[in-house]
Amino acid sequence: MSQSMIWTRVDYEKDGKQNGWLQLPHSVTRSAYGNVSIPLTVIKNGKGPTAFLMAGNHGDEYEGQVALCKLIQSLEPHHIQGRVIIIPAINLPAAMAGVRVSPIDQGNLNRSFPGDPNGTATYAIAHYIDTVLYPMADIHHDLHSGGSSLQYLPFASMRQSQDAALNARATSALKAFGAPIGLIWAYSPDSRLSSVAAVNRNLVALGGEFGGGGSVTSSGVRIVEQGLKNLLAHAGIIEASRAVGPYAGPSRLMEIKSRDYYVYAPEAGLFEPAVELGDTVRRGDVCGKVYFVDNPGRAPEPCYFEGDGMVICKRHFGRVERGDCVVHLATDVA
Repeated sequence: MSQSMIWTRVDYEKDGKQNGWLQLPHSVTRSAYGNVSIPLTVIKNGKGPTAFLMAGNHGDEYEGQVALCKLIQSLEPHHIQGRVIIIPAINLPAAMAGVRVSPIDQGNLNRSFPGDPNGTATYAIAHYIDTVLYPMADIHHDLHSGGSSLQYLPFASMRQSQDAALNARATSALKAFGAPIGLIWAYSPDSRLSSVAAVNRNLVALGGEFGGGGSVTSSGVRIVEQGLKNLLAHAGIIEASRAVGPYAGPSRLMEIKSRDYYVYAPEAGLFEPAVELGDTVRRGDVCGKVYFVDNPGRAPEPCYFEGDGMVICKRHFGRVERGDCVVHLATDVA
């Protein structure tokens, strides 16, 4: 595959703290030789492991963006042994617009891996992550939240691979991060997600959803801040004494096993949920009803759970189209 067109003046091998930019060439009418300048911080002190931390994969997911900005302000080279690469808004066009997908090409970065160096902006960013940043790293965290359309119970997560030893290392890192819930996603070899690309590069790769509804939740930011200290200590990049421990006791390990964990709107209309985050439900229970305010004489259309579990995610927007996810479940790891 061709070499990335993205370039930077930051030297990844230089000791110290560097704040710079990834420059993505972007030629438009107002700027023939312009670039999209994606902020990048590299903090390095001698030899040691590398942690690659990023947020803003989806531009309207904010807790990770805030937490990484705070980490850039507070973390100094003398605090670490090794290297930390931090990109708080990897999908900068989407982050600046406060939207999920890039306003440049309508690309969803987390559905664009392994990317294409000669593709549109979103695919070029994915390619740089996969071919330049992932090979540098030993441990990776891609910080998400529910964005504008979803609300989540906060959790950190890991993506299983086909390598049992890598899965064990990732599970250990997930527990060390110390979020209230630790979610384990099944391996998905055909997925275009960042997490799949990362495990395919043999990375210990964590993710997570730390809020939602298009807002910045202070509790979500605190979970991320605390978890990143724990993760860096677990990786041996900062001293173990700087870890702060789990946010609310040991993580409750949960998983999402199948499509039956998801409930979708059966019709377009106004959705009234029958459950709240954290509720325990059974197969056949009513999830909610879609109402038709343009035809109020029409009976509401119910939707039902297809499996047992705990409500870990629900839709934020009231209006739905047929096929919108309105709720999904998780279950405890056996």
